[in-house]
Amino acid sequence: MTEVDWSIQDIARMAGTTSRTLRHYGDVGLLRPSRIGRNGYRYYDQEKLLRLQRILLLRELGLGLPAIAEVLDGSQHTVEALRTHLKLLEQERERIGRQIESVKTTLHKTEGGEPLMPEEMFAGFDHTQYEQEVTERWGREAYAKGDRWWRSLSPAEKLAFQQRQVEIGRDFGAAHRAGAAADSDQVQATTQRLYDWLSGTSTTPTKEYFIGLGELYVSDARYTAVFDNAENTVGTATLIRDAMHVYAERNL
Repeated sequence: MTEVDWSIQDIARMAGTTSRTLRHYGDVGLLRPSRIGRNGYRYYDQEKLLRLQRILLLRELGLGLPAIAEVLDGSQHTVEALRTHLKLLEQERERIGRQIESVKTTLHKTEGGEPLMPEEMFAGFDHTQYEQEVTERWGREAYAKGDRWWRSLSPAEKLAFQQRQVEIGRDFGAAHRAGAAADSDQVQATTQRLYDWLSGTSTTPTKEYFIGLGELYVSDARYTAVFDNAENTVGTATLIRDAMHVYAERNL
């Protein structure tokens, strides 16, 4: 009896990820295909599907790829890893709670014409929580530059920077609801604003960085949730990814 396997496109569609992500998992040794066809396509059998399921579950818990590799290879006990990341999730829940209260306070004071206090406005906005992930993904210097840049901003500049992000996401959501294509003038204009917003930080995005970030918006649930929210509807993150790819191919 011949064992069934599935193509990389099939797996990406069923798992809600991308072929690029699966290829990356293979390149770093995390999820190698069970076979490669004559056409060069990667195929995955049931054993690989089970491994992918564990990878995605661990990614949802916030583990980086090196930590996931340790768990899957048995050098780190699964239960111990889950306990550690349960604690991190609980800390994240507390941080989000502080953010909610921060936004409520800002809204209340804005409506009432009261002065805003920076320590109230930025409660729960701790950018250092992503230090390990940024370092693993883009290098220690990238994190250090970003950290120096963020700390150099005044409270008003930080608020303006975050507001621009919200406005860009809202406009992408409106374009998605209107059925606009990723390569349309409307969507590409918003993508230009996104590129300019990113360029206003500590680094100017390269073509590879911009495309890779777009893929991350879809493959990482934390980023997807920012764009596929109740206001924007599901699919906005995918539109943004596709628009970023078009923009990068045309302009970078």
